[in-house]
Amino acid sequence: MQDLALERRVDRLERVMMELAYQARRTEMEIEALSIEMKEFKDEMLEFKNEMKEFKNEMLEFKNEMKEFKNEMRGFKNEILEFKNEMREFKNEMKEFKDEVRDDIRESNKRWGALANKLGTIVEDIIAPAIGPVLKKYFQCDPEEIAIRIKKRKGDLKDEFDAVAVCENRVFLFEVKATPKPEYVTEFKEEKTESFKKLFPEHRDKELTLIFASLRLEDDIINLLTKLGIYGMAYREWEYMDILNFDEVSGG
Repeated sequence: MQDLALERRVDRLERVMMELAYQARRTEMEIEALSIEMKEFKDEMLEFKNEMKEFKNEMLEFKNEMKEFKNEMRGFKNEILEFKNEMREFKNEMKEFKDEVRDDIRESNKRWGALANKLGTIVEDIIAPAIGPVLKKYFQCDPEEIAIRIKKRKGDLKDEFDAVAVCENRVFLFEVKATPKPEYVTEFKEEKTESFKKLFPEHRDKELTLIFASLRLEDDIINLLTKLGIYGMAYREWEYMDILNFDEVSGG
């Protein structure tokens, strides 16, 4: 009986020892696995650290590039500002030049007008060259014929007309005076117009438009012309020949 009990104790002790050996091996394996995991984690952390270091270098490089770009943009901004100032200066110079040219044109027109007035050649030198451009601008008419200083006689009736421009459906009669006076305007409206109609019956089917022209027209003359339905043509501020009351006569 004692031998049997001893044998059972030995068996139990062997099983315990085997269990302990198994547990020890298992623990050893777990430690090895943990060691491998720790090594992998350490390698990953080292790789992450290297990546962060590389990223930091890239960020530093980017920061330097941005700093350089900022400096370039500052220089570009200064160049733009300098160019803007140069353009402003150029614009002022061009304005001064334009004003000088305008003043020269005005003075030239005044001198030319005075000379033409003195020589009695206002029609040929000043009015006639402006007829085509003025009629195109205001009446969309490209004259088929422009004649100046026309003398016409029919029986006992005779007259002289300063300028006539003929378009397809319209004829323009010009009266030119060096020194405009109200009586000249009235005479143009009442006498010259009727005389023209009688001496030029070939234009009876065309609309007759009256234009009173001079170097300069004062406000009282312009008002009278507008009242009588006559267009007033003269220098506009001594810059160019123009119709000064087009909207008022045309109803525009």
